Amino acid sequence: MANWYDHPQYFDMVFRDETEAEVEFFEQAFERFTDIDVKRLLEPGCGSGRLVVAMAEKGYDLTGLDLSQPMLSYLRTRMRRRKLDGTYVLGDMTAMQFDQPFDAAFCTFNTFRHMLDEASAIAHLRSVADNMRVGGIYILGLHLIPMDADPECTERWKASAGGTKISVTLRVTDFDRKRRQEMLRVSIKAVKRTGQIERIRSDFPLRIYTPKQAQRLLEKVSDVWQISGIYDFDYDIDEPREFDNDLTDAVFVLRRV
Repeated sequence: MANWYDHPQYFDMVFRDETEAEVEFFEQAFERFTDIDVKRLLEPGCGSGRLVVAMAEKGYDLTGLDLSQPMLSYLRTRMRRRKLDGTYVLGDMTAMQFDQPFDAAFCTFNTFRHMLDEASAIAHLRSVADNMRVGGIYILGLHLIPMDADPECTERWKASAGGTKISVTLRVTDFDRKRRQEMLRVSIKAVKRTGQIERIRSDFPLRIYTPKQAQRLLEKVSDVWQISGIYDFDYDIDEPREFDNDLTDAVFVLRRV
């Protein structure tokens, strides 16, 4: 079994359908929540770079940071093929340092939850703030898990591109509220145009946040981040959400103060 972080092409296919809605929301958020003329963008934990590519195609100056060299190499190749410029940094989301500040940043679909303790989460939020212009915004998306949520969860979906078809299963294999950690298993079956089959499986932990836990965390960095808007994964800029127990797929628009 191969690790999906070493196969960026499949990672990219899994989330590709979300890209258009995310990009539209980002640009709407730039218009609504900051007075800055947004040009320089950062994506910490950029992975395969689907959003880096999409925003670069819109004319923005992109920097992507990730811990995975295969992901960054894949992103660099994609950008080069599209004749797009970008900056690709192999680095830690909790200790970033750049020569120039950014106008905005984004991190969606639970990458934030890879930081498994509160100290790391706070260090990341402060690191983004240290590299952000005052008045710039950080769009942060993550799943929240209410106290009455069923810890048993399995999701399945399919995707295809370039003659390759993949079947994806996402399953929670362990759930520990006391330690605030769940273990996820991602299994992928890829059938290539030639008929060759490749199977990939990855197990990784994610930190658990209830809405109240997420609220308390953001309060601890309120000296550098103000919550300007709360949304969900529908990405409807005209339908803000409340910070309550019904908020499960959260998208926070944080403004640098």
